[in-house]
Amino acid sequence: MLLTKLKSATAIVAAIIVAGTASAEGTYGPFDITLKGYEGDATNSVSYSGQIARQVLHDSLKKLAGNGNGGDNAAELEAQMLAYFNGSEDDLPIIAPVSKDGFPVAQATVNAISSGKNISGKFYDGAMPAWAGNLSGKDVVLSMISKAAASNRGFDAENGYDWPQLISKYTMGAMMYNQSVDNYLDEKLDADNKPNNAPYSEGAAYTGKEHVWDEGFGYWGAPAHTLDLTPTQAYAVAKQTDLEAADANGDGVVDLKTEYVFGPAYYAAGADAGGTKSTQYMHTIMRAFVEGRELITSANGEALSDAQRGELKAYAEVIESNWEKVLAEATFKYAGSVYADIAKLGEAEEGEAKDAAYRTYVKHWGELKGFAMALQTGRNNLGATAVELNELILMGPVTLDNSYVTGVDASGNFVRERRMTWNDYQLNMLKVQTLLADAFSLKALHNDQTASLGALADKIGATSGAETD
Repeated sequence: MLLTKLKSATAIVAAIIVAGTASAEGTYGPFDITLKGYEGDATNSVSYSGQIARQVLHDSLKKLAGNGNGGDNAAELEAQMLAYFNGSEDDLPIIAPVSKDGFPVAQATVNAISSGKNISGKFYDGAMPAWAGNLSGKDVVLSMISKAAASNRGFDAENGYDWPQLISKYTMGAMMYNQSVDNYLDEKLDADNKPNNAPYSEGAAYTGKEHVWDEGFGYWGAPAHTLDLTPTQAYAVAKQTDLEAADANGDGVVDLKTEYVFGPAYYAAGADAGGTKSTQYMHTIMRAFVEGRELITSANGEALSDAQRGELKAYAEVIESNWEKVLAEATFKYAGSVYADIAKLGEAEEGEAKDAAYRTYVKHWGELKGFAMALQTGRNNLGATAVELNELILMGPVTLDNSYVTGVDASGNFVRERRMTWNDYQLNMLKVQTLLADAFSLKALHNDQTASLGALADKIGATSGAETD
């Protein structure tokens, strides 16, 4: 049985990749109403606005995380951030993404997309050993939110933390990735869970399996017409610099529900457009979502057969395995950035140049660490790979006095009880890239610095210790 499933998934992967090299076709919807007995006015069974509302809550939360003034507005800012994390009875204004010159956005409030949504109820709450304090996954991000609110513009220079980057990249795993691959595209594909011959909920215009698949797609954060976009165009849509590529229906505005590129899809596009330019993560994942939805629709409101569910699960495996690679590629990229930043730090003169170089280094480390944590929130237990990844990246970056965070005290304050040389930490970054490339069979390899591994190891010398007390 396992061999049959593996063969089926492999065949679907190959078919999707081959199809992805041809001219793109097929959008995510509209799809016909197939629910038996439906008597409403709806003509399209697609519905994932709740997930897009959560994408917007995430983008807005990231923006707010950089609004601290060093403590005076901490209580007010934390309450505001928690409203976007926990949800609010108020119709929250969209803080990001918002209209800009040449790129008008249709919606101005979260409820204009979907009401009653939050991040907290959909957040990974398993163990998160990658962060100091032995906290659960949700408690980690709550701690980050509190620290961000008390910081100066989201930056903790002393401990080396960029809170907007850490919160954002971690959430891309702990909400979007986790909910899609470890919930909607996992147990909710079982025969007795949200069956296809019954409505998802009373009064719905869609079947159980139709909506389950739609919700998984919404967390991916791609526009419905992704297969008509190149990775470069998708990247530009996320940067709000290409209205023509975004505006699929030609009405002059960008509908966040169907025409915008959010974080997970953005990083897939970035991986495809950068590095070796040999990957097709964005189109491979998108085509699997589209073809999986077409399969469900073709059942015409009947319960899916075992064979149909097997095929659907093979599509889900394509999505999960490629999404995991996207997160690993992003982690790889920022390990390379941190390696290069350390070299620039060593060359920078004391004063503003050194401060600016350190700020860039901390930003890139936040992205590195956030994505490394995101990788650990999926359905797969990464085991020894996660342990080694956490040991190499550490719980905080090496700071200007060569110390780094090793834990927290009884009051929850970070403590830095060990030191590491810059060269040794650079070596760690190269080991991170080697580990990720091997463990996940990466191909894009953006910011690949591993060619320097041998020379740096020789420079450090066989007797050099990686840490000093």
